[in-house]
Amino acid sequence: MSDFLFRKIISIILSVSLLCSLAGCTPAGDAEAESVVTPDDIIVVGFSQLGAESDWRSANTESMKSVFTKENGYELIFEDAQQKQTNQITAIRSFIQRDVDYIVLAPVTETGWDTVLSEAKEAGIPVIIVDRQVEVSDDSLFTCWVGSDFELEGRKVCMWMSKYFAKNGVNPSDVHIVDIQGTLGSTAQIGRTKGFDHMASLYGWDVVTHEVGDFTKSKAKEAMFAILRNYDNVNVVYCENDNEALGVIEVLEASGRKCGSNIKDGETMVVSFDGINKQAVSSLVAGQISCIGECNPLHGPRVESVIRKLRSGQEPYKYQYVNEKIYTNSNAVPSIMLGGKEYGVTVLNESDLYEWPY
Repeated sequence: MSDFLFRKIISIILSVSLLCSLAGCTPAGDAEAESVVTPDDIIVVGFSQLGAESDWRSANTESMKSVFTKENGYELIFEDAQQKQTNQITAIRSFIQRDVDYIVLAPVTETGWDTVLSEAKEAGIPVIIVDRQVEVSDDSLFTCWVGSDFELEGRKVCMWMSKYFAKNGVNPSDVHIVDIQGTLGSTAQIGRTKGFDHMASLYGWDVVTHEVGDFTKSKAKEAMFAILRNYDNVNVVYCENDNEALGVIEVLEASGRKCGSNIKDGETMVVSFDGINKQAVSSLVAGQISCIGECNPLHGPRVESVIRKLRSGQEPYKYQYVNEKIYTNSNAVPSIMLGGKEYGVTVLNESDLYEWPY
């Protein structure tokens, strides 16, 4: 082959390669060629988060944001409702106008959603509910729900307390317990209060009062101050989340009480829920909180799994409960039995705090 002909062939090959590169071509035989994500491939998700009232809520939001990224093929439109249902309804209508592919809703309360969810259904946009549930006249207004069994959480923590009291010789009639409730009307509050009321009645505990803590440290402090002013026999405080527990501990210790599990020796037992707040888990390890019922906030991967199923033509389960643990600081009660099922109790110590939250 002459030099001229060789150079001509090389020139043609380079020209074809350049044209393919400009046109976005990929060699047919290149199995390792990367696929190009076009705007038409992007899945648009509108997420209405109820607010940022707790560390659990912040972790839940971060879980969503870390999954629904451009790198993963998504565009996430995030709206913080600041604890107002009206803001959430406005956000959902905005999502409908923008013709998103999916709507994810973490509702402030259970009721008041029929109209706006009907609008989403008419627009053909699947709605996935996370964390708290919705009470609607037609279950087809939402595709599925992902979250925790809050009543079961409450029953498990109460069962742990019952076993602990029995093992340490505490008579049920000597248990004088208060419930610091979460935001009234929310699924977590309804479930944890219901679980508490059922088990307290079953075991014969003296339920002194219920006070609203709104899942916040400041509101729980106000509630605990009021309780101590009106009652002097309280020895167990059932807090419906960790932020409330931290506020309760501050008030109890400021009043000269010691927080701990030994109520026979004058300590005040504090139990809680969530297990995401590092300060609360540190308080558990230190003995100020006796037991925490885990509430798993990492819903992002679960919601994405639902979306993937929907896109492949599959029908997801309507209600998807997450698995959750029970945390404590001693092996006094290694496990509990509830509804014929055994639940192990996870003992946390100082070394676990280095990598917390999970």
